[in-house]
Amino acid sequence: MATHNDTSLYANNFGFMRQPLHFKPTEVDCDVVITGVPFDLATTGRSGSRMGPTAMRQISTHLAWEEKRFPWTFTLEDHVTMVDAGDLVFETGNSEDMMAKLEGHTSALLAQGKTCLSFGGDHFVTLPLLRAHAKTFGKMALIHFDAHTDTYDAGGRYDHGTMFYHAPKEGLIDPQHSVQIGIRTDHGDAGFTVIDAPSANDMAVDAIVAQVKDTIGDLPVYLTFDIDCLDPAYAPGTGTPVCGGLSTDKVLKILRGLAGINLVGMDVVEIAPAYDQSELTALAGATIASELLHMWAVAHKGAPKA
Repeated sequence: MATHNDTSLYANNFGFMRQPLHFKPTEVDCDVVITGVPFDLATTGRSGSRMGPTAMRQISTHLAWEEKRFPWTFTLEDHVTMVDAGDLVFETGNSEDMMAKLEGHTSALLAQGKTCLSFGGDHFVTLPLLRAHAKTFGKMALIHFDAHTDTYDAGGRYDHGTMFYHAPKEGLIDPQHSVQIGIRTDHGDAGFTVIDAPSANDMAVDAIVAQVKDTIGDLPVYLTFDIDCLDPAYAPGTGTPVCGGLSTDKVLKILRGLAGINLVGMDVVEIAPAYDQSELTALAGATIASELLHMWAVAHKGAPKA
């Protein structure tokens, strides 16, 4: 990772946090592969999240200059080797092709023992990602940050509100060991533990962390973060903003509290820069992605907790 000592802040900021670009990541020896998925054909609200991966990479240069990301006490590159694989290439307008390509791309990396951090795109991209991860890890626990449960049995075959209706039915995740945080729309009863936004905003961070850990147990964990979990004051650039969400401060503290869980896959989705203000949403998404990488390092590389 380049630092402020050996590069201009705005020069050559192509890979996420200035990580090297490798468009054939199966040929590279590394721990984590970052992949953008510029897909938003399953969006039911405002479109534009296909531009999210680029926005996150561009703003991430502001995260890369520090040797250590506060309040973490270790340098990420000392523990984790990463490459940015660029964006998934699929046939324009072909949702089925995107699903097949993303599942295949991810499966190939997981088969080599690599970990995948993916950037949406709309939240539908999580379904093929879960399918790929389940081949390696079996049934997983899901930690899902969102304003919406996405457990709706409605819409067409491609709908970013249906992934967590289909995933349990396919045996990809165990609802009894999965938790949704920040929900502030109708959530029915899909079997998930739900810490809705009003509750999460009133609860202490330690109480939320304890409930999440108690719910997931010792299962491998896939963590998906829809940026609209955050209140629109902190993340206006998204397709389906809902007032009453969490603050970036609280979310970051929750994630740091979860460091050490068996995190095996992760994504950040639904950043739509056309609706953003001063790159606030892209910065929030990139920061959350950085936190996930630090969490992974604690769990798998023995890095110290924040």
